[in-house]
Amino acid sequence: MDTTIVPARPTTADDLAALVGRELGPTPWYEVSQARVDAFADATDDHQWIHIDPVRAAASPLGGTIAHGLLSLSLGPYLSGQLLAFDGFAHALNYGYDKVRFPAPVPVGSRVRMRLTVVAADPVPGGIQVTTRQVLELEGSDKPVMVADSLGRIVAES
Repeated sequence: MDTTIVPARPTTADDLAALVGRELGPTPWYEVSQARVDAFADATDDHQWIHIDPVRAAASPLGGTIAHGLLSLSLGPYLSGQLLAFDGFAHALNYGYDKVRFPAPVPVGSRVRMRLTVVAADPVPGGIQVTTRQVLELEGSDKPVMVADSLGRIVAES
């Protein structure tokens, strides 16, 4: 089965506006391994035992190690880039987040995927501000593990 996703590739402000209200995705599943969690812990100096100590975490109510919430958030650019590409513009910048929630943990060894909805595409000086709602789903669960409203600044070709 081919799981190749062709991202939406808007090249004009009108193209972006036409995507408002549209859900894109899901992406293919992405495994969250202990090695990935350990590398994130090293990169951020967040070595809380619930993330990096499988033996201690196994005895906790969670039953094992879990990914950092911020690791889930950091997957946003990679996963959303599979759904929406801005290569028809001069460049795109991460402008921040309006709201981020982590409603459920991501157990190490589980798989996640993203659905993305284009919420707004508003003109701003020098370009367009795009708001997307990123929902990270956990395989086998009806509850999302992350919901984030991401802001991007898109600069048109000059």
